[in-house]
Formats: sequence, structure tokens, C-alpha cells
Amino acid sequence: MLHNVEKCARHLVVSILIPECGVIPPGVTAACRNLGEYYLVKQLPLHRMLEPDFINKFVKQGFLYVLSYNTRIDQDNCIALLPIGKLILSVDKDTYEELGLEGQPSVYSHKSAMRYNITVHMRDATFVPGEKRYNRVIWALKEKKPLKFDFLMKWHSSGGQDANLVSYFKEYECKVYQPTVSTRILKDIDSPVLLGKELKGKDNESCSSQEFLDWLGAVFNDIDCNNQADSFLSTYCCPWPSTVLDKACLYTISGFIIPEGINQILEQLRLYFEEPKLAQWISMTVHGFADSPVSWGEDEHGYHKGGENLYNFVLFSNRDYWLHMAVGAHSACPP
Repeated sequence: MLHNVEKCARHLVVSILIPECGVIPPGVTAACRNLGEYYLVKQLPLHRMLEPDFINKFVKQGFLYVLSYNTRIDQDNCIALLPIGKLILSVDKDTYEELGLEGQPSVYSHKSAMRYNITVHMRDATFVPGEKRYNRVIWALKEKKPLKFDFLMKWHSSGGQDANLVSYFKEYECKVYQPTVSTRILKDIDSPVLLGKELKGKDNESCSSQEFLDWLGAVFNDIDCNNQADSFLSTYCCPWPSTVLDKACLYTISGFIIPEGINQILEQLRLYFEEPKLAQWISMTVHGFADSPVSWGEDEHGYHKGGENLYNFVLFSNRDYWLHMAVGAHSACPP
């Protein structure tokens, strides 16, 4: 069962499920409050991010995350700037030919390539004014084929610099956002029994990791897991062995959230079992952007299907964990 891709197409979504719990732990709440601001810069010409001042202030002095907003990977030109300084342009055939920059056909092309990927190494020592590659890229994006996008941006400083993206792009409409959070308390829900390997045995059975992931998708999409076989053409039931949870807390954070913030949340979740709890496990799922040009690492994100792009941690009370990593059928497998 696929998780709800539609809700995470425009933002990254982190979903935390804690059984037998009615309140999110204070440490997790604090970590979510400290995720920091991110920005939406409207109609920014792409070449502005290639100016030497911008590269020196933001690309080389920290970790800058940029993604074009409201662009569809199967129909539009899409842009991503990775924190390692690589600018990825996923463009259609017409745009590619107009730009005249070196690139590669999409690995998901058929007989005739309809999309191309162009990579610009912005941290390269030779990517400076006066050098052939730099001059060519600037000319293509500023004069030959000017491209404008709405961009989501998040900058993580590596040395305490006080450079400000809002000030830098003050001539453009720049909105400041905080990640949004929501809490939903689930009552009397059928839940699969999960056990870490130390607790498994002849008398202690556990459902499989794949069965659990299917069930988790049903919970996130608010699907009833207690169907009768004669009620519908197709049904879904909670995996066996199962139990009934009196309550469970589903905590959802959405926004432009970078890996450093997710690591902080995960670290707080790992501390949850330091004191005895009724629950044997907790889960954290990260739904990636459906229309990002890349999925895992620098691998191209396929665009023929739904854009699935997620991973899930299941943390057990005995410090075991499961890690699910998933993409759609037309994307490269996770590492």
C-alpha cells in the first residue's frame, strides 16, 4: 500500500506514530520547534544563484538546500541545489536544446529522449567568472534561455556566519515559513504485533516488516483496517498477529526540513525508551518530495509513476530497529 503522495508533493512530511501514547514527548516537541525557518523566493531568475557573491556566501559557507516549487517532474523544468554544491537541472527536450549546455538524457527515456539532466558543480574551483564553463552557463541561463522559478530554500551555516537569504534577495518576494505540526490521537485501532529480535520466539510472534509498512500506509491515509471480506470488492485487514491499541499518537511535521533537523528528531525518539513504556516500538516515516529531480543521493528521480520517495524507522524498546527505504518503480534503488 502506498503512502499518501499527494500530501507530500509540495513539502517534506515527517510522520511519527507512538502506540499507547496520548502526548508527544517534550524532547521531540522541542526538536520540532527548533527546525528553523525556510524560505519561498518567488520568480527568482536561476542565474542569480550562480553569482560569485551568492556562491561564496551561501554555497561554499555552509549547506544550502534549494528546490523549485510547484514544478512537476513529469511535465515542467525542475531544479534542485544539493548541499554539496551541485545544481541539478531536469529539463524538457526543448529547453535543453535552447540552453545548449552539456547534459545527459534521462535514464528513464525510451527510444527518444524527452528529458535531460544538466549538472553544474558550483563549488568547483574553476567555476568562476572568466573560466569557459562558468561563462557558458551564465550566458545560457541569463541571455540565451532565462529561467525563473519559485524556490524553496534552507541554509544551514557551517561556521556561524550571519548571511541572510531574505536580505540577499530583497528585490524579490520572499516569504518566511516555519514547519507546521499537527497531532491526531487514534483510539481503539487494530495494530500488528511487532517485536525486536531478542523478544521473538515460539510463543512471541511478530508480523513482517513489509506487512507493517503496508499497515502504516493505511493508518496515515485513515483507512479502516477492520473490513469484512463480503463488504467490498477489495479489502485490507490488519496483519496477523495483531492487537488493539487503546490509543496512539500520530504526530506530523511538514515543511522544507533538512537532514540535520530529521536527525535531531530521530535522536529524541531514540531516548523515548530510556524509561519503561507500554509500547514496544515507535515509528518515524519521512515522505520525500514527489517532484524532486533526485531521490536517494544524487540518483535521478523517476517521473513515470507517482513519485514515491520515502524511508521509515521502527525503533524497538530493546534498541533494535528496522529501516525501510522505498522509491517508485521508475527510480534507482536506495543504497
